[in-house]
Amino acid sequence: MLLNLLSLTATFGAMVYVFQEGHLRWLVGDFTVTGMVNITMPVLMFCVAFGLSMDYEVFLLSRIKEAYAETGDNTRAVAAGLERTGRLVTAAAALVAVVMIALATSGITLLKLLGVGLALAVLMDATLVRGILVSAVMRLAGRANWWAPASLHRLHARLEPPPGDRLRAATNSTPGTSRSR
Repeated sequence: MLLNLLSLTATFGAMVYVFQEGHLRWLVGDFTVTGMVNITMPVLMFCVAFGLSMDYEVFLLSRIKEAYAETGDNTRAVAAGLERTGRLVTAAAALVAVVMIALATSGITLLKLLGVGLALAVLMDATLVRGILVSAVMRLAGRANWWAPASLHRLHARLEPPPGDRLRAATNSTPGTSRSR
């Protein structure tokens, strides 16, 4: 949540710098500087950017958790999680950013603001926040990443099968495989 807030705060700051104060107009195209940002834009950008960043976060953390469950080594798990998700998250963020930049070419200032803001938010979140900050914090936190209250550990142990059972269940549920006994 804190890293999402960091990413969105930087994006909102950039939007104020460009659209409210009128800097870098040559880069984003001509628009009328009004000295304010439309009140609906930060709300809309928050909703879309928060949703996308949480998708990237859950995807990354689930791969790190899987690697940690396999190895028990936090450093290797963080590296493996980044390795498994890095290209996919980067490609998805680049695709969303390209689509948002298309909005930025609009002659309508609100669409231009939305396009530039979301492109910046997605690129910043996927590269700086997820690629660098999350992995660095998780690496430094070590075993503290995996702390949970005792009651949650008991619930998790009861609900999740052991790793060998998960592998067996996955191979038995694969379409096209037969179960001969």
